[in-house]
Amino acid sequence: MIAIDLGSNTLRVVQLDCEKSQFIAEYEKIVKTADGLSDSGIVNDSAVERVVTAIMEAKTKFDFEKHPLKAVATEAIRKAENAREVLEKIKKETGVDFTVISGEEEARLTLLAVKYRLSQLHYAAQKFVAVDIGGGSTELIFHYEDEVIARSFPVGILTIAQAYKTLGAIREALPDVMLSIEKFCAEIFATKGELHALVATAGTPTSVAAMKLGQTYATYDAKKINGVTLTVDELDFYLEKLLAMPFDKREETCGTGRSDLIAAGILIFKQLFGILECDRCIVVDDSLREGVALEGCRGMLPE
Repeated sequence: MIAIDLGSNTLRVVQLDCEKSQFIAEYEKIVKTADGLSDSGIVNDSAVERVVTAIMEAKTKFDFEKHPLKAVATEAIRKAENAREVLEKIKKETGVDFTVISGEEEARLTLLAVKYRLSQLHYAAQKFVAVDIGGGSTELIFHYEDEVIARSFPVGILTIAQAYKTLGAIREALPDVMLSIEKFCAEIFATKGELHALVATAGTPTSVAAMKLGQTYATYDAKKINGVTLTVDELDFYLEKLLAMPFDKREETCGTGRSDLIAAGILIFKQLFGILECDRCIVVDDSLREGVALEGCRGMLPE
């Protein structure tokens, strides 16, 4: 089963061997789907070409014809006025037919991936919140034993970085920008009680975890990232370390064109720590693309 996640910043592909219940190949490329979207309301032609180029590159690594394929698109396409035209052009040039999913469906599939990875790590928390900080949106997924409460918010590293041009401006704006998240979480805690753990996925937490392990974008190893613990103090430490690097070193660490976005993401991440009243989290690499693949394999995976 091959799954493709077209996000606001990154296109991510994974292949899951359904019979062995193993992820056997992965690919990702920065495509900046939402570049300029907040100003224009559309996904521009350059972004579409980047997406097409990335898919064609992925085709050299995966056999799209031989295996079942499911492709989903998220916040950037959800918001774009020209979403239909964009997806039609991508399908015409690549043969890949994307389905636009809701924020709630994105959260459900992300939780599926997170729970799978936690089981692989033998992590037994029954009450936890998973946060997925994407390019155009952030999903919060509260897991209370047999009850799940999830919501998607239009706060992402790419959209925030484009709306507020400096880290100082981002810091100042975030309390207001994330007020709806704070109110949502306060309501959940008041009605459902405290949680045992915070689980974080997507590019910001995994990039900070990679820095903690001494990995760069080129040497990134998801197997080592899964299960890494980060504290709120470490967010400050690695943000300062990132900002102190020469530009080329930052690009090497985070990936070309990502360092400013990761810096913005760390500020969002730190704000979430405060809102969720947590001082540490466990990081997992698995996110939406893995959830899409797992969903596609349902009925074939061992219980």
